[in-house]
Amino acid sequence: MNWLTNYVRPKIRALVEKNDVPDNLWHQCPSCEQMIFHRELEASLRVCGHCGHHMRLPAKERLELLFDDGEYQTVELPKLTADPLKFRDRKRYTDRLKESRASTGEEDAMIVAHGEMGGRNVVVAIMNFAFMGGSMGLALGKALLTAARLAVLQEAPLICFTSSGGARMQEGILSLMQMPRTIIAVDEVKEAHLPYITVLTDPTTGGVTASFAMLGDIAIAEPGAVIGFAGARVIEETIREKLPEGFQRAEYLLEHGMIDRVVHRRQLRDELIRISNLLLESRAAADVVPLISDSSKKNKKNPETPEASNDKESGSEERPAAE
Repeated sequence: MNWLTNYVRPKIRALVEKNDVPDNLWHQCPSCEQMIFHRELEASLRVCGHCGHHMRLPAKERLELLFDDGEYQTVELPKLTADPLKFRDRKRYTDRLKESRASTGEEDAMIVAHGEMGGRNVVVAIMNFAFMGGSMGLALGKALLTAARLAVLQEAPLICFTSSGGARMQEGILSLMQMPRTIIAVDEVKEAHLPYITVLTDPTTGGVTASFAMLGDIAIAEPGAVIGFAGARVIEETIREKLPEGFQRAEYLLEHGMIDRVVHRRQLRDELIRISNLLLESRAAADVVPLISDSSKKNKKNPETPEASNDKESGSEERPAAE
């Protein structure tokens, strides 16, 4: 009996029962549908090794990749009214906020951090798509304004990573008012003669695209990122025409002059360091060239100066008179 229970039964169970395998060991690429082992995906910075598709990267992982040695400090943002309009659809707006805060560990859809990148102080404002689709509300507008003023205070470049579905409908007109508010924040950085660099990641749409996302001195995008205002299907139904291939993709926008660069995720940090150094490089002042005075201009136009006229008069006196 002991032989059956201790030896035979475990062997039969091992053959019949399936081992518990975690579900998150393999990931399917949404573009080419190839299966990728999770360690390979992490090593490639969540870029598919088969087709080069850039999957969405969590905000905190991106911050660790950007700053020197992965060290940075986040800025505590002021807390605002949670539900100014007492909005409710299928759920209360406050309940949606609680769920997003519990799942992401963040207060809202933007994180403001500062530290060194390539040995230079920088301020980074990064949007978190996992928080209600990166929607723009009162808290996000305040966060970008805080980031802009911190950049001015530190005399540092402001780098903004965008990833959003647009304005937050639960805050109504208050969310739309963040569009001019964020533009004012960007203007404060530019008035201080500091670089404002935007990195557009997938997706960047709606009111975010129509405001601070497209105002960068240099606009960079990740390959294949969807960038636009309205959705492609809405545009097709409105104009009743078929849109061109790759419409609203980063490469299409680069071809039509809407952005400046399309940069692979692995090269993005080095590119940002290079651009920041170029924009903040101290250049020697040019030599001052003296302007020609008005009197010298008159002398050039009228070569008969007083000395010349005196010479002429003296010459006329010395000339012998004709007999």
